[in-house]
Amino acid sequence: MPSNVAIKPELLSKYAADFNADRANLVAADAAVSSGVLKAATDYRGARELPRDFSIELKQGSITNQKHSGRCWMFASLNTLRYELMHRWNLEDFEFSETYLFFWDAMEKSNTYLENVLATLDEPTDSRVFEAINYGPSDDGGWWQMFAALVNKYGLVPKSAYPESANSTDSGAFKQYLNSKLHGFAAELRRRHAAGEPVEALRAAKDEEMLVVYRICAISLGEPPAKFDWIARTKGDDKAEKGGKDCCKKAEGCCKDDHQAAESCDCGDDCTCESGKSCGCKGDKHSGIDDRPVIRETGITPLEFYRKYVPVDVNDFASLCNSPMERTPFGKRYVIKYSANVAEAGDMEFVNVPLDVFKKAAIDQLTAGHPIWFACDCMQFSLRDAGFFDQSVVRVDRLFGTDFPLDKADGLEYGDSPSNHAMTFTGVNLGEDGKPNRWKVENSWGKDNGVDGYYVMSDAWFDRFVTEIIIRKDFLDEATRALLTAEPVQLDPWQPLTRPCR
Repeated sequence: MPSNVAIKPELLSKYAADFNADRANLVAADAAVSSGVLKAATDYRGARELPRDFSIELKQGSITNQKHSGRCWMFASLNTLRYELMHRWNLEDFEFSETYLFFWDAMEKSNTYLENVLATLDEPTDSRVFEAINYGPSDDGGWWQMFAALVNKYGLVPKSAYPESANSTDSGAFKQYLNSKLHGFAAELRRRHAAGEPVEALRAAKDEEMLVVYRICAISLGEPPAKFDWIARTKGDDKAEKGGKDCCKKAEGCCKDDHQAAESCDCGDDCTCESGKSCGCKGDKHSGIDDRPVIRETGITPLEFYRKYVPVDVNDFASLCNSPMERTPFGKRYVIKYSANVAEAGDMEFVNVPLDVFKKAAIDQLTAGHPIWFACDCMQFSLRDAGFFDQSVVRVDRLFGTDFPLDKADGLEYGDSPSNHAMTFTGVNLGEDGKPNRWKVENSWGKDNGVDGYYVMSDAWFDRFVTEIIIRKDFLDEATRALLTAEPVQLDPWQPLTRPCR
């Protein structure tokens, strides 16, 4: 190795002298060492320029929490659907079972991995293709299309029918040993192939191996329900909520005449007049019984529940990317090889569109009253606790005294800002010019992160770090809709376009 590659002592002395000669460096070091880089870099002026009110805002249910698992893509997907279910059936709140899909995703990824092993039996184990297939065969991460494939095959259930467990909320050990078992199966299948066994025999062996996979999943998560019961109470109507006041109006006589006319009040409520005395009208409203309308199902299957109660079809959405790399030109449909979770559903596909098309589709869908699944690099210029995504809030450039000049294309090309997390847009603020300046984000990290679980994202951050959105086909322009059936460009699994979200 050349002698000039090392860091020379005289250079280190120069670096230290330059550092200590600048007062700003010393102040920055005090702040960062004491409080951490992100707190030291937080700009209160930038935070004040991102208020948390929005001209378009959707009313969502309670904040969810994926805890110590890589299920953000499921949570974000289910959060988009529960919004539609809640508003269709007039529910105050609702949550689907994330564990239900987590079980079937583990099963399907295991099966697809073993099928990919069978499809590449003659590939060397150190080939790039096999290394891509072999890495984390049943890991947690995923995309919307994986979610859609699971829903199409297995349906959905409410959380009450299949609640969280220790291994769904903290999935590390479960997936570690499932992956280890799958690697062992792969090694055995390849050895048997090398010994001359036909693929038909190996696939039969795979089917037997999947019995073990099922056992590991069922022990870790519990078996998923084939049928279940469900009861939900709707919010009721305004008239029922105001019944007491109406009763008091009808019973004005009883209030004025020292309640002598109480018997004349027949509204069915136990009313209290301004004097604080009871009118004597006895009804069900204050009896302690919740008499709101009830939705009741007995012995319903997950597929029946999905088809009956979810008012949208998961197949009516398209995956749009904004990837401005030279290697992924806009106006094309891309398919990533070996990316399926459900083998028969096929690999993940995306339509790559310019930023203006990308953003208009998002605004149109939110304006029409529908939330949006999206993927981004959630680590860049973000404050998890305070709930900000904005480069003007996280001023690491000022803290370190250097620019961070990578644009979106280079960030993807060099692996600096690939997608790694999925969330849900539930609002946007449009300025007087009709253009967005900030976005409301529903996360799945619980209420203790962000402000009650919600984040605010600047429009500049959207442009730079949001790489994928899921849009109803109704909100696509004709040119983009036509791309959905165009001949796809095949991408190898290591080529940067979009990455699984965790």
